[in-house]
Amino acid sequence: MFRKNGADTLIDLLIEWGVDHVYGMPGDSINAIIEALRKRKDKIRFIQVRHEEAGALAAAAYAKLTGKLGVCLGVAGPGAIHLLNGLYDAKLDHAPVLAIAGQVDTAVMGLDYFQEVNLSRLFDDVAVYNQMVVSPVQLPAVVNQAIRTAYVEKGVAVLAFPGNVTNMEMNKGTPYTSPQIARGKVQPLDHDMDAVCAALNQMDKNIVILAGKGARGAREELLTLAEKLGAPIVLTLPAKGVIPDRHPYCLGGLGLLGTRAAYTAMQEADILFMIGTSYPFTVYLPERAFTIQLDVDARQIGKRYAVDVGIVGEAKSTLAQLNERVAYHESREFLARCKANMDKWWDKMESLEEAEHPKILPEYVARAMEEMAEENAVLSCDVGNVTVWAARHFRCTNQHFILSSWLATLGCGLPGAIAAQIAYPERQVFALCGDGGFGMMMADFVTAVKYDLPIIVVVFNNQKIAMIKFEQEVLGNLEYGTGLHNPNFAAYAEACGAMGLRVERKEDVLPALRKAAAAKRPCIIDVLVEADELPQPPNVMVEQAIGYAKHLAKELLEEGKVSLPPILRL
Repeated sequence: MFRKNGADTLIDLLIEWGVDHVYGMPGDSINAIIEALRKRKDKIRFIQVRHEEAGALAAAAYAKLTGKLGVCLGVAGPGAIHLLNGLYDAKLDHAPVLAIAGQVDTAVMGLDYFQEVNLSRLFDDVAVYNQMVVSPVQLPAVVNQAIRTAYVEKGVAVLAFPGNVTNMEMNKGTPYTSPQIARGKVQPLDHDMDAVCAALNQMDKNIVILAGKGARGAREELLTLAEKLGAPIVLTLPAKGVIPDRHPYCLGGLGLLGTRAAYTAMQEADILFMIGTSYPFTVYLPERAFTIQLDVDARQIGKRYAVDVGIVGEAKSTLAQLNERVAYHESREFLARCKANMDKWWDKMESLEEAEHPKILPEYVARAMEEMAEENAVLSCDVGNVTVWAARHFRCTNQHFILSSWLATLGCGLPGAIAAQIAYPERQVFALCGDGGFGMMMADFVTAVKYDLPIIVVVFNNQKIAMIKFEQEVLGNLEYGTGLHNPNFAAYAEACGAMGLRVERKEDVLPALRKAAAAKRPCIIDVLVEADELPQPPNVMVEQAIGYAKHLAKELLEEGKVSLPPILRL
């Protein structure tokens, strides 16, 4: 009877850790690992993707959605390199992911062998744990430590396996460590709590709460605090859905994708309470406000913005303690003013959504999706103008909204939807994609078809990389290199064996969404939207206005759209 080899031990450990699926592509240096997966397919699924980048992005999205370890697999050399983009997405969004990379046999390492890449150096920047396993004896302890570190550090662990090592039999005396992790709660210090309460108990101050994704799971405590303080809540984009978008205390997002009401509230704030966020776009934060920052990670406090009081703790338990100690603020004047501003903003958004136009407006498509999405639906949003339309025009209630928030990598929408449907097979899952982002990863739509994942991909097809077009224009440049030549995405869906719907009229948008939802099978809805609809920021900066004026002047002059008088041609 043969003993288990290294690959068998690796997969058995993944199963012990509760991993139930792995994304990847087979290949020669990981053939033993693929065989071990095949023998255990009743306990752990191998999800074959068409591109390793899609697998890594799906693993990252799965980790963001569930908090569980996402696992991806790539062959030596090119396969491992393809994983990098998805792994950086996981790193920047603090998602626990394990990447398993094949490597050439130990006998030829260092000889510039076929497909040999220095994996230790390749993954050094992206990983919180990065090891090559060169002996079966070290394998169990290293695998456990890699997974443990990924969970604790909320980051990427990388394990490289030379092909011959995974084929080696395990020695009887191989030491095994525990495939488990100890967990505890991070509690704030008493004197920090005292300082926060002293600040929040000032009755004559305008208090604004900025909640990030660290506040997810603390909705009740967050709303209770806002009620006691009479404080409006502004959400970072990764925190969309932490509280309902139409809640009376919610002012929506901040920044280029945010709302005018949120911008105004920040300008009027005397006290800013940042919860579970290290918000990067500090130009939108108050110039002079007493600032409190709560985060579970002390390294994030004061990282990008000066704070007066930092408090380390988990959002849910810390806010519950604060709610017992902060006094009720009788004045609601500031809150009422903020709510009135937000009501005006919603009126403006609704007018944009319902505006008469010869083409389909992207704002309307996002609003139509809101009407169709179930309460517990998952929305995987790609990067680009589609992010703006989703952020502003899809009002979340209890839906889960995910995206590549820090890396902002094009192509994340489809892999995120695949991961969401695997994580939550009973839920409705949408991918909201621009044509640019979808074009990058569209080959993996067949992955959804192969595994019968009933995702609904809505492509906002404007034949452009539209956000870059807008960026070029506000810099004063002419549009260049942003036009796209797209296929008929609905016909592509049908060629893949799925449902494809092409929508060219506004009145057909909702019927198409209803048809896709009822079908319970993979579907692409190819919506031809207005290409020149601008994702105008809530507060136009002077530099942007000047830049756009320069763009218009260049368009008129360089493109020959107007003739100058002879005297001005000299």
